[in-house]
Amino acid sequence: MTASDRQPAVPDWVRRPANLGSAVTAELVDRIVRGVHPPGTSLPSEPALCESFSVSRTVVRETVKLLQAKGLVQVRQGAGTVVNPASMWNMLDELVLAAVIAEDETVAVLDDLVVTRRLLESDMAMVAARTAGPEVVARLGELVDRMDELVGEPVAYRELDLAFHDTIMQVSGNRLARGVVRALENQVVNTARYVGPSERALCVASNKGHRRVYERIAAGDPEGAAKAMYDHITEAWLARRPASGDLTRLER
Repeated sequence: MTASDRQPAVPDWVRRPANLGSAVTAELVDRIVRGVHPPGTSLPSEPALCESFSVSRTVVRETVKLLQAKGLVQVRQGAGTVVNPASMWNMLDELVLAAVIAEDETVAVLDDLVVTRRLLESDMAMVAARTAGPEVVARLGELVDRMDELVGEPVAYRELDLAFHDTIMQVSGNRLARGVVRALENQVVNTARYVGPSERALCVASNKGHRRVYERIAAGDPEGAAKAMYDHITEAWLARRPASGDLTRLER
């Protein structure tokens, strides 16, 4: 086979999902977060993007609308599509958060995620201690006992860990807070720097925190439940957190 017979290399972005608009959007989100298009600069012109991605003007225009909705760009008269500063990005957007976490060389974003989760879940634990009936209390107790049996099986333990937290969030009745926590967790559930090593000792320590939360909810102690959840999330993160980075972001 001669060189002229070989097929041209396929760009990485083409291997993304079948929907072209989604693929182009994901690629541009990634490029913006990586600084290929820094804040204050303009994206390539519409014709240039059409040529670069081999897509129609309709796809490019739809992509720009999606980038605007994510807070990444704004369209300025005479300046084209300008990249916004990072402070304007929608960090709850799935693509944006995933790209920022992947690009962050420290653990600052993960620290911020833990702080946000800690704030919301401690409040939901407080409400749960006021509202949880016997069935919910029994369910939490069963989960804690079962996790004690699974401390040597990190995958199975993790599933029950998520169920424990979600049970508390559901009984709190705060659907918005639960949605935020679940959206954040979904982005990092498979991130090694967030999940940490799969060690039995970490599971043992983590479930001691779960049991304290359960006991305070069972006792109908809102303040105690909030503190137990706050301490549990903090301690569990510090136990698996990479050594690099400034811990002051976690201080409150």
